[in-house]
Amino acid sequence: MIKDDLKKILVSEKEIVERCEQLGKQLDKDIATMKSPVLFVGILKGSVPFMAELIKHIDSDIEMDFMAVSSYSGTESVGDIKIIKDLDHSIKGRDLVLVEDIVDTGTTIKELKKLLYNKGAHEIKVVTLLDKPSRRKVDIEADYTGFEVENEFVVGFGLDYNQRYRNLPYIGVLKEELY
Repeated sequence: MIKDDLKKILVSEKEIVERCEQLGKQLDKDIATMKSPVLFVGILKGSVPFMAELIKHIDSDIEMDFMAVSSYSGTESVGDIKIIKDLDHSIKGRDLVLVEDIVDTGTTIKELKKLLYNKGAHEIKVVTLLDKPSRRKVDIEADYTGFEVENEFVVGFGLDYNQRYRNLPYIGVLKEELY
């Protein structure tokens, strides 16, 4: 079983759901001050479980779109991003909420925000399930954070190692000998 590949469970499914409820309430308050409807942009593939849980707890009028970007090779962020799937619609003048699974070095979010502002976005907020500030290489912070984690290799609830472990309903730390 894939759970046997974990050193420990870091964040339980219950904790994730509870935190998504809290983040949803926070976002609802802030969305009221933004241009409606706000466009939630999920960063594929890792954000899908988080975004699906998060939007269940938002009562505001929102729309959704997705982007696929890559900045990783194996376990390391390589610094530059590659757009694999772009947004389906124009974002000119739109307020966006970028939904990320994890903010690690910060490079992906910084570059994505720059790109989206260049495409005409009005305001961009970032919500992330996990934040790893000890790995930050650029000066950027998420506007909304689920959980701050130490510098361990985490998987589950959308986060992967070579496309595996995304389906775990919680966040775990992968055993070192597996990567």
